Amino acid sequence: MSRLYFRFYIALLASLMLFALAVSMLWHRDGGPMERSDATLARLVQNTLAPAGAPPDQQQAALERMASGIHARMTLYTADWAPLATVGPPLPKPEWRLRTMTAPPRASWVRLPDGRQLLSSQPLGFASARQVLHAMLLLLVLGVAVAAYPIVRHLTRRLERLQTGVESLGAGDLSARVKVEGKDEVAQLARSFNRAADQIEQLVGAHKTLLANASHELRTPLARIRLALELVKETVDARRRAGLEQDIAELDQLLDEILLASRLGAIDDAMAAEEVDLLALAAEECAHYDDAVLNGASAIVRGDPRLLRRLLRNLLENAHRHGVPPAHVQIERYDGADAPVVTLSVWDSGPGIPVAEFERVFEPFYRRAGTQENSGAGLGLALVRQIARRHGGDARCATMPDGRSRFAITLPLV
Repeated sequence: MSRLYFRFYIALLASLMLFALAVSMLWHRDGGPMERSDATLARLVQNTLAPAGAPPDQQQAALERMASGIHARMTLYTADWAPLATVGPPLPKPEWRLRTMTAPPRASWVRLPDGRQLLSSQPLGFASARQVLHAMLLLLVLGVAVAAYPIVRHLTRRLERLQTGVESLGAGDLSARVKVEGKDEVAQLARSFNRAADQIEQLVGAHKTLLANASHELRTPLARIRLALELVKETVDARRRAGLEQDIAELDQLLDEILLASRLGAIDDAMAAEEVDLLALAAEECAHYDDAVLNGASAIVRGDPRLLRRLLRNLLENAHRHGVPPAHVQIERYDGADAPVVTLSVWDSGPGIPVAEFERVFEPFYRRAGTQENSGAGLGLALVRQIARRHGGDARCATMPDGRSRFAITLPLV
């Protein structure tokens, strides 16, 4: 994934490169003032010197007049580098010096319009205009690139901190806040995020308080109803009494599941983590069912034994209520890409769940069509997925080779 600061930085450098390319193209097309001044200087030097066909003594006299007073060594060559005149020790032609990377500067080498070459130990004009332009543009690009990186990185680093705060809040850390830095749009966005996080934390806190108070208040009348039922059980029809007891038990279980789902949704809820043998835990839960078959090997996971027991119990209860006995539980170890994992699979002898409902069955309060009214509130599988994710794993439905479906719970091994 391309980082935002890198994209900003590349966009800035690309803009500079396009600017440099455009300036260079215009310069090469029309010529700069320094290049035009070099051409003018070459014409003036030619006008000062003797004509190209003049005798050697006239060439020498003209060169001496031009060199007088500037303390320069000068050598005049023909177009094919034959010497015509010299002032002081002759200056060698530059071809051999080019090979040794010690050629005289372009400023002391003037090519006359008639083809003659004039070498001087003192500069006779500007340096190469195009080389100067290219060097200046390159230094400009490098300077802006070095100076712009910390600026762009500082801006996007604040955005990254804001992203971390948003991810923490989304993961359930309602106390996540971001530091407000500066007075620009990013700082205003950080303030807005903090205000939204405050409101969400207050709403969730009020929601948890409401659930806790409601459950407490509901358990009191439930206890009274149960007590009243015990007192009048001799006068109530046995069938009606059994129905009332089942309704009370289901309502009590519903309250317990709602409270557990609420606690699992809060990241600050403490979880008693310890090493648990998943095979031993599954054996204890399967012992409560006459039609449960357990297979697999020992697998040690780290987590809350109460929550893991609740996960297994909900899966077995789901198979007992909605499936066809016997229920099968299988524990398999796998070497994952990052770390070893264990897969807990539960299925029954029935056809299973249609593929179209593989995800919907994990939604809270979802009940499949044709399900009996007293078959649960629809929170059992939702709790299974919450518990699995709370332990660093996940829960899903999968298709077996024979076409039936199974519940597969993946948990990391110790």
